[in-house]
Amino acid sequence: MSVRKGNGYEVELAKYLTDNLGIPVNRSPLSGGGFGDIQMADLYGTPDVWVEAKRTEKASVYSAMEQAERGIKARQCPDAPVVITRKNNVDTKDSLVIMRLDDWKDIYRAYLILTGEVKHEQ
Repeated sequence: MSVRKGNGYEVELAKYLTDNLGIPVNRSPLSGGGFGDIQMADLYGTPDVWVEAKRTEKASVYSAMEQAERGIKARQCPDAPVVITRKNNVDTKDSLVIMRLDDWKDIYRAYLILTGEVKHEQ
């Protein structure tokens, strides 16, 4: 049951992101913590972020983050780890996004530069 819920959440999350970001996002065929020695993010088509999706009543965000970071290290990729989670009976749009502050500040700073709130330093 829990694997089915997790797989279903990955599919619905990929559809939500595809519909709202305008880029094709899909569930990785070997998601769910990898398959053997193969480490895969739960979603692909999300440039520069490694998405770890968790549908659980009691999210263990630090272990989910560590899982994403292990995958990033194993794949030797520069992606930022992102955990997206929701409880049962919560709409996908109300999922929580968890990331390291250091990664978030880079994204927010880029947004502030884009909106003209701060000047871009060369």
